[in-house]
Amino acid sequence: MAVSFLHRERTIAAPDYSRWLIPPAALCVHLCIGQAYAFSVFNLPMTKLIGITQSAPEDWKLTELGWIFSLAIFFLGASAAVLGRWVEEGGPRRAMFTAGLCWAGGFFLSAIGVYLHELWIIYLGYGVVGGIGLGIGYISPVSTLIRWFPDRPGMATGMAIMGFGGGAFIASPLSVWLMSRFSTPTHIGVAETFIVMGLIYLCFMMVGAAIVRVPPPGWAPANYTPPAQPKPLVTNQNVFVYDALKTPQFWLIWWILCLNVTAGIGVLGQASAMSQEMFRGRITAVAASGFVGLFSLFNMMGRIFWSSTSDYIGRKNTYFIFFALGAVLYALVPYTGAIGSIGLFVFCYAVIFSMYGGGFATVPAYLRDMFGTRYVGAIHGLLLTAWSMAGIFGPVLVNYIREYNVTHGVAAAQAYNVTMYVMAGLLIIGFVCNLFVRSVHERFHMRAVEADAEVEAAPVFGSR
Repeated sequence: MAVSFLHRERTIAAPDYSRWLIPPAALCVHLCIGQAYAFSVFNLPMTKLIGITQSAPEDWKLTELGWIFSLAIFFLGASAAVLGRWVEEGGPRRAMFTAGLCWAGGFFLSAIGVYLHELWIIYLGYGVVGGIGLGIGYISPVSTLIRWFPDRPGMATGMAIMGFGGGAFIASPLSVWLMSRFSTPTHIGVAETFIVMGLIYLCFMMVGAAIVRVPPPGWAPANYTPPAQPKPLVTNQNVFVYDALKTPQFWLIWWILCLNVTAGIGVLGQASAMSQEMFRGRITAVAASGFVGLFSLFNMMGRIFWSSTSDYIGRKNTYFIFFALGAVLYALVPYTGAIGSIGLFVFCYAVIFSMYGGGFATVPAYLRDMFGTRYVGAIHGLLLTAWSMAGIFGPVLVNYIREYNVTHGVAAAQAYNVTMYVMAGLLIIGFVCNLFVRSVHERFHMRAVEADAEVEAAPVFGSR
């Protein structure tokens, strides 16, 4: 009976069901897994688990801890790519339920790793098991919301994904508060914090799984009529999930996402430590956690603002703004440190992270415009491998360029300058990729009869 509750047919909405009940279900999941963006608040405390007040020789280094976040993002993309068809065919409830178990399980395993002081257990827990929960949870509500909101696909994906950006707004101060409650003069309460947060997230994600619904066949919003003539760069045809991989559009958008995420994710993963080092003595750990929370708020609001804006100005134009304005702001960050302007530093990153989040929320609608609605969830899962790669490239660039600079005598306050210029260059490359995006050639479109045959014949994994 419990297993049948997870079946897709048990989630089909009744005729009078309101589509506005779906966004809260998505938020229950995404606000939880969005904690990943606040993981940086654990980095400095976890370099002092043995030394307590300062790092001991046996303590972990910041570069070693940076791989936890990178692994989690890598397995987010990998699991979304591999399990995208499984999520589509099984429905959002089964996916959300599975994501909740993996995400909470990752915290519990990580608590054991902290207690035993075994870093590989944390890599396995938060990085691998938690990362799989991230991937499944991330894509589970996206295609569902697009189907509930065919009239506003950009806004729909923004609602689905805004919670992921806002999760750190809650998790960052919560993590600091819990560690302070569990800490003693001889112990830093990281392990206990992991356990409590795992339990909280498990409960909320199960609520999301219970209330989510899919629209019945043939459903459409009241008074909605599909446009007879689609807008430029928007198709009313569908492309089979694995045929999308054969198109240049998929790979251009892959690089667009990868470059946009690489530029933001490494900085976001080290936002707490970076702000403290660039403004040493002026920004405390508590203030830094507040900045992380503030940035996550802009990350969250940017997802709904930019994705909704893209419904009016188009996805391609929206990404042009991301890349052009983002390159300028990244190049400006070293100047904010040089003049000691915390306000200008915060402003630059607030706008950067609003566009970083907006890029995530806009890309499913970009895919929907290019490849249609039928397989948008599975195609989105495949595209998230770009996030996996960026989850490695970004933190590695930030951490190791900083480490190189510090070991060669560069002051900590200037250790991130070269990285900022590199990130600006990546965004310029992304601008060029976006420039070459065109409509998908009609030879990749599915005919109606062929589409029905593919649904019956195509395996869950593999190619056509």
